[in-house]
Amino acid sequence: MTGRQPEIVRGASRMTPPHSTSVPAATFPIHPKKNPPTYLHPPSSRLSLGPPAFFPASSAAKMTSEQTPLLDEHAGSDSGLRRRDAHAKAQRSKIREAAIFAWALIATAAFIIVAVWVQHREQTRPPVPAPAAKRNLVFMVSDGMGPASLALTRGYRQHVERLDHGNVLALDRHFWGTSRTQSSNSLVTDSAAGATAFSCAQKSYNGAISVLPDGRPCGSVLEAAKRAGYATGLVATTYVTDATPACFAAHVPHREMMDEIALQEVGRGSLGRSADLILGGGRCYFLPNSSEGGCRQDDVDVTKIAREEHGWTYVDSRTGFDALAGGEKVTLPLLGLMAPANVPFELDRRNLNDTYPSLREMATTALRALARATEKSDKGFFVMIEGSRIDHAGHINDPAAQVHEVLAYDAAFQAVLDFIRSSDTETVLVATSDHETGGLATALQRPDEKEPTYAWYPAVLDRATASCEHLAGKLKTLRSGDDGSSSSSSSKTTLRNYIKDELVVQGLGIPADDVSDAEIDSLVAAADDTERVKTILTQLISHRAHIGWSTHGHTAVDVNIYSSGGPGTEALRGNVENTEVGDFLRRYLDVDVDAVTEELQAGSRRSDEIAGIMKERGSFDEYHGRLEN
Repeated sequence: MTGRQPEIVRGASRMTPPHSTSVPAATFPIHPKKNPPTYLHPPSSRLSLGPPAFFPASSAAKMTSEQTPLLDEHAGSDSGLRRRDAHAKAQRSKIREAAIFAWALIATAAFIIVAVWVQHREQTRPPVPAPAAKRNLVFMVSDGMGPASLALTRGYRQHVERLDHGNVLALDRHFWGTSRTQSSNSLVTDSAAGATAFSCAQKSYNGAISVLPDGRPCGSVLEAAKRAGYATGLVATTYVTDATPACFAAHVPHREMMDEIALQEVGRGSLGRSADLILGGGRCYFLPNSSEGGCRQDDVDVTKIAREEHGWTYVDSRTGFDALAGGEKVTLPLLGLMAPANVPFELDRRNLNDTYPSLREMATTALRALARATEKSDKGFFVMIEGSRIDHAGHINDPAAQVHEVLAYDAAFQAVLDFIRSSDTETVLVATSDHETGGLATALQRPDEKEPTYAWYPAVLDRATASCEHLAGKLKTLRSGDDGSSSSSSSKTTLRNYIKDELVVQGLGIPADDVSDAEIDSLVAAADDTERVKTILTQLISHRAHIGWSTHGHTAVDVNIYSSGGPGTEALRGNVENTEVGDFLRRYLDVDVDAVTEELQAGSRRSDEIAGIMKERGSFDEYHGRLEN
């Protein structure tokens, strides 16, 4: 505050109460001595008493008749002077009224012109040319990645690889615009509402999987593409039943309904099978709860239904994935469930004996498989590829996991660009995020620092050898005795040494002389609370790297759009709504999503679950995601 006093207007303060929700009418300061009346013409002895040109004829006639006695009045007469003065005042009053009327008329006209211009501009975004030939569309989603994630990762890479400041990420070289992210019921969206905006080009509530706010299903661009003859695919590093992939091939009231989502994705929905290829994690939702590794609430074997009823080729191991030969030996439809839950963070995956394929490997396999499948078709393919776990690193507030997830996504993005350059078919890549997660800041003023430090330290992240999720999981396994040890009953000293040596020094890469007894004590006290252990570990590494976080949830920050360029992509320049991204997808493919919506709604009933869900959750939803393996 500058100490400036509130301006007083006719005895009332113009300052709005800090918590007021009403919007007061506009007020203007009145200072009689400083603001004399404004005239259309300055007062003078030569003031014309004739009517202004903009007065109607009847008014002019009336004024002329009223003027006659005044013109004949003797100049020295007191009554004449009074009458002349009164008439002049009346005249000035009428002039002021006319001026106000004219100003209001001009302002109204200007408002209408601006409104029409804005509407015209919105309706005349650069059109997407109709396909003159075969075309492919690759849509990439960096779940939870905000602009700060790019700054963090770019700075980290430049430091670790000793690059100059001009050496940037592949994403940086293809920056296109930004996207607004709010859902229909909250300024802070979740992934379900965000993906519904992409798949249906419609706003919906947090938690909605391609259904509208009233619970009716909305057709997805993938479903419409399949109907139009395109080959279609979904790739993710989380559960393939999670929000983003689910929104392209399923319709349920809430994202937690993963049992139902799994069934719809393989073809048990009202439209039948819409996806030709699915690669990712989340195998447990496709296995019966009576089997090892199953997490369904029923005893349904979705993998069996997929194979026997809908003809899917099923792959569930690294060996099976490698047999696909990078997409050269794929029989569609292909269901590849490469992990029981999430594919591990890239920081951990690379240290797990190559058990799981990377996002880049899955993306290139999908591209080649879909391209081969459409070689003799006059239609190309549509595929959605998600770097899912950027979001999870943000939820956990793990900066080391975050940079490696963004680097993995950037590598997949570059692989798509390489595919486009080598393809004879017109192919466009559009990439964006559904939201930002964590409120990441590439600087931090720690509680023990009196003054801010204008720096952050990539070297701290470079020393980490595992994610905080993985390290907390190791401690959980140790405490439960699942590793064959008896550590759950070990002495406090043994536990303390394990935490310091294995988790903090080796795992996070923090030197032994840089960790305090109090920090180790906090981990020992929380040893049986995995979530608390994760939180403490992320704080240890974030504070030392001077990385800040504002939340374990999502934020409302605008997110970046990236593109390879191509027909119609100029429509995504500047700042757009997330639904405009969804609208571009359908227009580029020239598919009829509305027809799919009509078919879905004709065969569905509004679920009573919607009313209960919305009543329970109210207008502003919260969701923190499924983070654990």
